[in-house]
Amino acid sequence: MKTVKTATMGGRIVEPGSAMKFETGDWRSHKPVLERDMCIDCLTCWIYCPDDSVLVKDGKMGGFRYTHCKGCGICARACPKKAITMVEEDE
Repeated sequence: MKTVKTATMGGRIVEPGSAMKFETGDWRSHKPVLERDMCIDCLTCWIYCPDDSVLVKDGKMGGFRYTHCKGCGICARACPKKAITMVEEDE
């Protein structure tokens, strides 16, 4: 039987694989915006996103999970068609 170890951090219990339980996108200054007509649904953005914030629906790019996106811009830099641009959060 495998046991899962937990650690206490700042009063919270942290367990492996629990990152999706927390909304961590509220501190970003820029967000990715998709230009749908330029997107070829290659999903390169999904492959490179370190936060699992690119949504895929029926094998196509479905937008972004902004509640978890930290605004790093890797998706925009990885996009071969430049269909993703980073804009200031308040735009």
